Amino acid sequence: MTYLYLLATLLFVFGIKRLTSVKTCAQGNRLSEAGMLLAIVTTLLIYNGSISWWVVIAGLLVGGGIGAIIAKKTPTTQMPEMVAALNGFGGVASALVAMADLLQNTALKGEASLSMMGTVLAIATPATILIGMVTLTGSFVAFFKLGGKKIVHPLKGSARHYAHAALGLAAIGCSVWMVFTGSHVSMAIAVILLALIASALGVLLTLPIGGADMPVVVSLLNSYSGVAGAAAGFVINNPLLIVAGALVGTSGLILTQIMCKAMNRSLGNVLLGGIGDDTVAKDAKDYKSIKATTPEEVAMLLDGATSVVFVPGYGLAVAQAQHTIRELGELLIKRGVTVRYAIHPVAGRMPGHMNVLLAESDVPYDQLFEMDQINGDFKNTDVVIVVGANDVVNPAAREDTGPIAGMPILNVDEARTCVVIKRSLAPGYAGIRNPLFDLPNTLMVFLDAKEALEGMVKEVKELK
Repeated sequence: MTYLYLLATLLFVFGIKRLTSVKTCAQGNRLSEAGMLLAIVTTLLIYNGSISWWVVIAGLLVGGGIGAIIAKKTPTTQMPEMVAALNGFGGVASALVAMADLLQNTALKGEASLSMMGTVLAIATPATILIGMVTLTGSFVAFFKLGGKKIVHPLKGSARHYAHAALGLAAIGCSVWMVFTGSHVSMAIAVILLALIASALGVLLTLPIGGADMPVVVSLLNSYSGVAGAAAGFVINNPLLIVAGALVGTSGLILTQIMCKAMNRSLGNVLLGGIGDDTVAKDAKDYKSIKATTPEEVAMLLDGATSVVFVPGYGLAVAQAQHTIRELGELLIKRGVTVRYAIHPVAGRMPGHMNVLLAESDVPYDQLFEMDQINGDFKNTDVVIVVGANDVVNPAAREDTGPIAGMPILNVDEARTCVVIKRSLAPGYAGIRNPLFDLPNTLMVFLDAKEALEGMVKEVKELK
């Protein structure tokens, strides 16, 4: 059975490796799914004599059925919320495993002190409960924020950090009490208190973080769920769970670092909470030189263009216009135009959001370019069409101060003409004014992304 676990581990490793490329990510998913299926079957074979098959079958039917319904009904626009929720479910599953194992140990061994059960259990059990419950509640705060709910932290400034520190110390205290108490009742109280404190900590750590930083939060919570899974593996002495959890935890942490770099944030600030907020600057809608245009006029611009770059943002996802933008791109290619898509690492509301969206509409992989690959080419681009993006193209990031100061952006303002499709002049998640809209080479199309792109498709088709 150990060899089957090893094979499942290899499938996970190769699956994650394949996920690093847009071209092979589908294969990576299939490999990882095969690894998980093998892991489940192997575990069932190992514990064949001590499990209730009716419970297993019921769990598979209920859980699998719910998962299938969610997967079928969740639109691409709500994918970030679903990812956040799944992170939370992973965290609470690990916490429940630790609690169940604790109950089983105390019942079978008659022992009410974790310290007498070994160092590994004494450390891993409270760690799993703590991290798992933080992941659960933090993920669902992220879920509601991604859904547009305006929920704010009840405390401000240093008071907020003192409250977080106090809860952290209380969680450590409950963990120590749980490990060294000699009473079943005291242990139960300590477990309940630890779960409640960890839940509160997860909520309060995530509340101050603004919508612009949600990609960082989602990847960090994904890492937490992996760490909780690895800790649960130590609790139940399952090597595969340890390895799988460690893979998720480390890959999530690496992704978090990539997201932090893309937003010029420090990992320390992310871990402490309070990366950003949901405030809006007073001058966020103060513009003086806006030049509005129409899809027909944009089509005339495209008629004389030799190179076009599309910059997708969350507005593209909201309008579900990914298929329309692909159609427009194909029409331009047929006219001899070089078409590319510029992808900012934190465009959208979760890591890789735009890649997933464009892959769904069958945009060729070789037309997708990451920020570092394409930023130097904007100055040689005839037309850039920004579709529902804001902060990732905001030149204010080049200033010395401000909410996004120092954040690497797509240099769309360097193109000969920049067309921005946006329903209004409302600010992005950073809540600040975007000087791009006022530049002489910027044209604004104030329409829903799908409506604007459909208009352009219609006009381009009529060009001779």
